[in-house]
Amino acid sequence: MPLPRPPRAVIFDMDGLLFDTEVLYRDALSAAARDMGAHMPEPVFHSLIGLPGESSRRLLLDHFGENFDVDGLWDASAEHFHTLARGQDFLKAGVREFLDLLDALALPRAIATSSRHEDVTFNLGRHGLEGRFHAVAARGDYPRGKPHPDPFLVAAGRLEVDPADCLALEDSHNGVRSAASAGMMTVMVPDLLAATDEMDALCARIVDDLHAAADLVRFSLGA
Repeated sequence: MPLPRPPRAVIFDMDGLLFDTEVLYRDALSAAARDMGAHMPEPVFHSLIGLPGESSRRLLLDHFGENFDVDGLWDASAEHFHTLARGQDFLKAGVREFLDLLDALALPRAIATSSRHEDVTFNLGRHGLEGRFHAVAARGDYPRGKPHPDPFLVAAGRLEVDPADCLALEDSHNGVRSAASAGMMTVMVPDLLAATDEMDALCARIVDDLHAAADLVRFSLGA
């Protein structure tokens, strides 16, 4: 089935959608917590997925206690992440083919992420994808992070496309909430978090992978 409207732009989440980094972040955070004599439960990590920095900080303090060194945890997890990522290809299946399709259709595309610009640059450079996106909305570019609509609205604004004409692709619950509240056609591609009844209600479609998401674009535009 096609999308509700032919998209005029595509906005991608990054972690867990373009790159298989959520698993790496989970393992890095778990290792960092162990270094500090703590334990990172899987449900706590799942609650962090798609959250902006300050919301993540609050969640961690609520779990570990007000005196917990969140900055120390993040610094250590960043070191573990780069160690785990070194030499790995963690690009999700179908990304290059999807971008090639968008090139052929002359559709602009952006990234809307809770991560830092440095992380976007690292991930794109690691996989030779520099210049494949027309805009990036990352941490620091918007007043409120996901699940608020701001990241996707900023991305659409930078593409100069009406949010209603944008296709948003997300893997997380907070990301879907963000994109849907921005008024975008939202497609979920689940990663670590399964789709729920709420996600089904918010999304135009839920698909298994980016190949299927690209097929939606192709079919909706008669390409």
